[in-house]
This record gives sequence, C-alpha cells and structure tokens, in this order.
Amino acid sequence: MSSFVGVLVSDPWLQSQFTQFLSMRNQSGLVTVRDLPPVMAKLNALSERFTEEEITRILRESCSDMNDEIDFESFLRAYLNLQAQATAKLGGSKTSSAFLKATTTTLLHTISESEKASYVGHINSYLGEDPFLKKYLPIDPATNDLFDLAKDGVLLCKLINVAVPGTIDERAINTKRVLNPWERYENHTLCLNSAKAIGCTVVNIGTQDLVEARPHLVLGLISQIIKIQLLADLNLKKTPQLVELVDDSKDVEELMGLAPEKVLLRWMNFHLKKAGYKKPITNFSSDVKDGEAYAFLLNVLAPEHCSPSTLDTKDPTERAKLILEHAERMNCKRYLTPKDIIEGSPNLNLAFVAQVFHQRNGLSTDSKKISFAEMIPDDVQISREERCFRLWINSLGTSTYVNNVFEDVRNGWVLLEVLDKVSPGSVNWKQATKPPIKMPFRKVENCNQVVRIGKHLRFSLVNVAGNDIVQGNKKLILAFLWQLMRFNMLQLLKNLRFHSQGKEMTDADILNWANNKVKSTGRTSQMESFKDKSLSNGIFFLEVLSAVEPRVVNWNLVTKGESDEEKKLNSTYIISVARKLGCSVFLLPEDIMEVNQKMILTLTASIMYWSLQQPVEESHSFPDEAPATPDASPSPSVNGEDDSVLAGDISNLTIKDAASDTTPTQVENMDTPVIDL
Repeated sequence: MSSFVGVLVSDPWLQSQFTQFLSMRNQSGLVTVRDLPPVMAKLNALSERFTEEEITRILRESCSDMNDEIDFESFLRAYLNLQAQATAKLGGSKTSSAFLKATTTTLLHTISESEKASYVGHINSYLGEDPFLKKYLPIDPATNDLFDLAKDGVLLCKLINVAVPGTIDERAINTKRVLNPWERYENHTLCLNSAKAIGCTVVNIGTQDLVEARPHLVLGLISQIIKIQLLADLNLKKTPQLVELVDDSKDVEELMGLAPEKVLLRWMNFHLKKAGYKKPITNFSSDVKDGEAYAFLLNVLAPEHCSPSTLDTKDPTERAKLILEHAERMNCKRYLTPKDIIEGSPNLNLAFVAQVFHQRNGLSTDSKKISFAEMIPDDVQISREERCFRLWINSLGTSTYVNNVFEDVRNGWVLLEVLDKVSPGSVNWKQATKPPIKMPFRKVENCNQVVRIGKHLRFSLVNVAGNDIVQGNKKLILAFLWQLMRFNMLQLLKNLRFHSQGKEMTDADILNWANNKVKSTGRTSQMESFKDKSLSNGIFFLEVLSAVEPRVVNWNLVTKGESDEEKKLNSTYIISVARKLGCSVFLLPEDIMEVNQKMILTLTASIMYWSLQQPVEESHSFPDEAPATPDASPSPSVNGEDDSVLAGDISNLTIKDAASDTTPTQVENMDTPVIDL
C-alpha cells in the first residue's frame, strides 16, 4: 500500500485525486479511514457543507473500524458519496458524475477581472518583444487567452526572468509551437521550482494545476511574480536612499528586517507626514479607498503635475480619475482603475504605489546619509547563505513568511516551525510563545527550546544558548540552519526505505551515489569530495543529471568550462536543468563556480532524492538503450511510459510526505560545523 511505483493515472481529475490520496499517508506509509476526515474537511467541494465531525460520522456509517486501511478506489467511493450528500444538502439533483466535471472548473474560486486585466497589461508591456512570445502578444484581457497561453509553461518561465533576471537559463525552456505533454510538464516543473527560488509560495500549486491553467492558481502565481518584480528595489542594498526613513543605526537594522511591502508603507507615510496628511496608512486597501492619501502623496512627489481639484472634489470616483491622470503624467504604468481604488483592491493598489516609488521616490540624495547606508556590512558569502536558507524555509510551507533570516528568527518562533516540519512532534508548543512577543524573556524561552531540540537531533551546538539567537549572532544562526537543512536532506533520503532500508544516510553515501551514477554511464568523471575544485566547470553535475535522465541535458549547449564565462554558462544551465527535472534547489551559479561545499552537497542530494523516487527501472542507467542525446527535445521514456505522471509532485526537497517517518536520531559521520562561541 505504501508504494505506488509504476502507477499511471492518465485522467487529470483522477490524477489530482490520486495526489490528494497519497498526501494523506501516515507515518507507516498507509492511508486509513481515520486519516480522511481532517483532509476532506478542507476540500473546497466539501468544506462549505460538512464539518470534520460530520464527515467522521458519515464515514463511520459505512466502516466499522476507523483504523482500517483503504485503497484508492475506496477513497474515491467515499469522496463521491460525500459529494453526493453535499449536493443533496443544497437540494440539487446532480449526479456524482456531474461533480467530476465541476472539480475542474473554478465555480468555487472567483477571480478578479480587474487583476487579470492589470496582469495582462504588465505581460504585454514587458514581454511584448520577446522573440518567442511576440507572435502570441498582445493578449486581450477580455478573453481567456492568458490561461491558454500559460498552459505550455513558457510564459510563466519568461515572466519569472523578467521579475528576477537570470533565474532561469532560457536554453532549458522547451520552446516549440506545439509541445508534447512531457515537455509541458518539464516547463511547469521548471517554473514552480524557479518560482520558489525567487520567493514565491507555491505549496498549494502543482504542475497539473498549471497544465490545466486553473485560473485562480495561475493568477495567484502571476500576482506573486509581478509583486516580487515591483518590490525588488525596496531594500537598502538597491536603494540606499531609504536610509532617510530612519533616524539611527538601530532603526536601520529594523528597516532591513521589514518585508518590502512594509518598507513601501513606511515610505508612503514618510512623504504623507511631510505633506501634512494626518492619518497613518497601514494597508493598501481600506486606508486608500477615498483617494485622499494618494492625492497628498502625488502632490508632494510631483507638485508640477498637481491639480487643486483632486482634493476639492467630493466624488470618490472623480478623485480617483484625477489621481490616475496625475500618475500618468509622471509616466507611471497604470495597474488599476478608479474602481479598483474605490473598492480597495490590495494587490493592485500595492502595484500602483510600487510603480510610483519606482518612478519617483522623492528621497534625498544626501551623500552623508547614503554613505551611512553603504557602510552596512555586506558579506557576500553570508548574504548568499542567508538567501538560500530563507528560500528553503519559505518552501517548507510554514505559516510565517521569512523576509530576513537574521531578523525573523530572533524570536525563535520561525525556527520552532521549521523544526516541527523537519522533525514532527519535536516541538512542545505549550511552552512556545507566538509572535508578536513583547516580553524579551519569552523570546529567550523559544530559542532555548530551539537549542534543546537541536542538541536532541545531535547538532553540534557547543556553548550555545537561546540568547545567542535572540541577539542575532549571524555565524551561529547560519551554522544552525545549515545543520537543520542538512538533517532534513539526510532524513528525506533515509525515508526512501526501499533504497536505504531505514539506515542513516551520510555525506559519503551521497558522494558515492553520484560517482556510481556517472560511472554506470561509461563516463570517467569522479568527485573526490564536495570541495573538489574540478567541480567548478560544472561538467560532472551535467553528467549526473544526464545519468538520471538522459533526455534532460542538451550537450550541444554545454561548454568546456575553461574560462569563467564558460563556467558561468554551465552553472546556470545546471541549476535550470535540475529544476526542470524536478529538483528543488536554491543555490546560485557562483556557488558551483566557487565550489561552495554546502551548496554542492544540497545540489547533489536533491538530484539523488529525485532519482531514487523514480520507478526502479529508471533508477538504473541503460547506456546502450538510452544514450544521452544532444537533442533538447525530450525523447520517450526508457521504459516506454509517460513519466510526467510517474514523476508526480515529488520533486520538492521539503518535508511533505517523505518526512512522516522522521524521528530524532543521530546522523553519523557528519562533517558538521562546530559552533563554539
């Protein structure tokens, strides 16, 4: 029951239900009747009609023992029975088969036509000249062309590169007029893993959702991508003039820890105060509905375009029109309509204010203040590691979104959430205090529990106390997070019992696996260690990727890796190919070029994790039957099946299904950094 290797579900609706079914497996890898109510109560088709208790009662009527194991067919029968009863509650007469069709619609999910029109305008503006997409653009916002175009994954991949240039090596995107199902699947896998790598939350979005272009999910992802693009400059590194918003070094630290939208609010209030506006703005919705704040903001930023009638008019719609005319004279892109201002659309108002900031931030060019901002230490290596751990934490699906690791972990709560994901049951929540935390000793208590759990997991924490985390010791925080991430990786690999037989995994196991994979294809490259300088040209990792899936690497695009430029090309390609395959990785090309030991280990472990979850036939290489071809277009699977389904949504190097069996155990032979302060 715990293994579904080789299961092929071709019907999209059935596949989504099958994925849901697999997600309910308990620590034993089984699904019992008792596991159904908590999950079914959250399903859109049922949540509005039944409570968890009612679902439990209905299931008891047909099953005497709630601990009975069930198969997929029984799960489907129970689900359709509940749907039928939900319909009866509504007084409808639809049969269960009608619900099969309804599940693929968005009847339960409304989408904002204004947001859709705004995002379409953004896409038309930024991608209108793209060599591949220009034949499909501009998109008409009045149609569903946006969703049709999103189905092959190219548009979303290109949009990610607009938001954070260089995230995806476009050589890895499958771009043909007509893509086969496998090529679409690869593009969407590349898109989702790359979206995570720029900070999007994609926990509830799967490749099948994008293949089907479910409007609410596609728009939600596009919204996140555009938001990241528009807020990219709202930090001291990109805009040192922001230091004008604070008075001293302590406030600078606080500013560095704020989410970009919070920085935008602070910037807006800074100018409103100068303009004489009395009410503080705390959101981009109700606080800006009347348009007064916008009128004051634009008047102080661009007085040459100001119109006295904007504030004099009593009609909110008329005022909103005048505000947008003022913004257009400042060359701001129009992300919203007067109606969106009046209705308080948070996403579109945020986009509007971000555009105003980008166009004219009105901040001082005082060299003394800017030099103060530039004096803030910016260790490149520390900055890279912080980025990696921040993205990894956010990919786990914790309830707290991390904007700045060094600031956000200081109250201990985020670390407790991560520990609970990585080692379920290890946190005593009764002894934890949830933010906001006013009393400093509560933060210390949270961090003391973090350290206790770390020691229980055999982390190296010499002379470390909770107060060290509260004080924001960067060296300690990074070392702790590295051990946490590494423990997670090794536990995920250990939990693939059919390969490890439950034994502890070590760095040496990962190293040997990679070398054996390459050797099995007849190649001679080997990795001596994760510090091996020969890895800097990237060839070895391309050989590993080709060994686990021959069709994924286009060798015509690979350079010899002799110069820095060639190494950069290979490293960028490696990361995109790994994500396209299904690996969730957060390293940068520079980490490969400089052979960053930690990041090299995470890359190798992620490839190994993906490979070991494939059907047994695919976990071996067949150099004679499936040679690595230079053709970028995927060839048929070596076993003749549609691997897009076999691969499933199992790529994330996170803690979803695989960590259900995790227990605090010692990981042997760990080359763990010793934290001795």
